[in-house]
Amino acid sequence: MEDHSLEKKYSKFIVAVSIIIPVVVAILFGVKLKDFGINVEPLSFLPPIYATINGITAIVLIWAVLAIKNGKRKLHEQLMTSAIALSVAFLVMYVAYHMTADSTKFGGEGVIRYVYFFILITHILLSIAIIPLVLISYVRALAQRFDRHRKIAKITFPLWLYVAVTGVVIYLMISPYYA
Repeated sequence: MEDHSLEKKYSKFIVAVSIIIPVVVAILFGVKLKDFGINVEPLSFLPPIYATINGITAIVLIWAVLAIKNGKRKLHEQLMTSAIALSVAFLVMYVAYHMTADSTKFGGEGVIRYVYFFILITHILLSIAIIPLVLISYVRALAQRFDRHRKIAKITFPLWLYVAVTGVVIYLMISPYYA
């Protein structure tokens, strides 16, 4: 049974979360714990972990699409919930790392520098854009509005997959320059 009210009920929440997350991440990205007298060693072990989480997220997203195409709705639901949890874990680790360490500058030169910044900028912009898309897709599925869920999921999936894959690519490109 479709639940039109569920979608409406969560619409303000989706808008709020879609604004709050990028704003809080941007603010926290600039906050260094050492500036507040909190002496914490840089969490330099985190980048390969959160890059791996991005890679796992990409695999889970592809697996989830294959599951639904094969009629395995429950598996699809579990995988999509896992993809959201992985994305949240990534975000927490990413912010924690940047609150304890200075940003790493990309050291590549020439064409590769432009490629890196193109990938980085599109990754950042799309990582912001997918927040409401993921939440809307998820709520539409919970509300059993599968016709509307499918429509937005066709946009959400490739963008989310791009963000997950480019997260790994960015890590691989910048990792030689970590201090």
